[in-house]
Amino acid sequence: MSKEKNVLVAGANGTTGRIIIDLLKKSETYSPIAMVRNQDQKDNFEKQNIASIVADLKDDLSLVLKNVNKVIFAAGSKGKDVIGVDQEGAKRLTDAAKQAGVEKFVMLSSMGTENPSKSGDLEDFMIAKKNADDYLCASGLDYSIVRPGQLTDTEGTGKIELKERLETQGSISRADVAQTLVKVLEDDVKQNQVFEIIAGEVPIEEAVRTS
Repeated sequence: MSKEKNVLVAGANGTTGRIIIDLLKKSETYSPIAMVRNQDQKDNFEKQNIASIVADLKDDLSLVLKNVNKVIFAAGSKGKDVIGVDQEGAKRLTDAAKQAGVEKFVMLSSMGTENPSKSGDLEDFMIAKKNADDYLCASGLDYSIVRPGQLTDTEGTGKIELKERLETQGSISRADVAQTLVKVLEDDVKQNQVFEIIAGEVPIEEAVRTS
């Protein structure tokens, strides 16, 4: 019998989502389930022997979390529907996760959510993310909320700077964000905490375990 934990990845077909799926697939602890929006995406994942499910964050999600142990929310509307997807979609998945008895919910958020008014064009997005984060915090689920700086497509270094609130703005590779999200899936790591990350000098494994 496999002891692997099933991890549903919302936003699995996104740039960061695909890296997360790859890390989970290589892991001996987890087995990924890609949550995607259409059949073509589902077919692509299944060709790689990755379990997947077609679902929309705007619809009923109660059946999506059957046999799911943990969740990573890495979905985003890229500014097209911040209320429907980034805010309400995250809330809907939080509710479904609670109903299903999911062990842990890992949320990909963003630096700047604590001060949306300083985010310029991104203010609406930051407010939506903040509302989703607050909803998860109040849900009763075990969670980790990861708020990276500006995302880049550079190669990951495996090292980050992590604090509850960082004094400096900065950037971080999607690869290192994905690795951080997977690391904090563990039950005792950054449990019920919200923190910010940018590129740094501390190995991810160590950074997520120190306060």
